This record gives sequence, C-alpha cells and structure tokens, in this order.
Amino acid sequence: MRTTLNLDDELLIEAKAQAARRRTTLTALVEQGLSLVISQPPPEPGETVELPVFKGKRGIRKGVDLTSNRSMFDACDADT
Repeated sequence: MRTTLNLDDELLIEAKAQAARRRTTLTALVEQGLSLVISQPPPEPGETVELPVFKGKRGIRKGVDLTSNRSMFDACDADT
C-alpha cells in the first residue's frame, strides 16, 4: 500500500543512510521499525513511569529558551 509520511529532514537523511548501510530499502527499514513498535505491549492505563531526574548544578545551557520547544529540541540535538 502506498502512503505519504511527513518526516523530519534530518531523520529522513539518517534513515536513508542507515538503509544504504544495511543494503535494504527505506520502505523495509520503516516496516521493520513499525513492526518493532507494534510488537511491544502498550503501557497499562494508570501505569506509573519513573523518569530520570537531573540533579546537576550547572543550570540552563546558554541560548536555550525554556518557553520554546524548538529551542529545547535544538539544544538536545546539538549533543548528538
């Protein structure tokens, strides 16, 4: 079945590179990823999830605007 997906440009670039390294198609890579996610049971309603807590003393990174999701996402992506 044919469908259209809107993917982040950087994600698509990395996915195509990963598919090439694995000598497979982008379609096969997406199918494998979806199969992995679908095969995992969803969390139970009301199930508590323990989140990690950062207890550092450095504060906020320079240039990060805590009122902007894009600013925070960009700061996270800068470390990868």
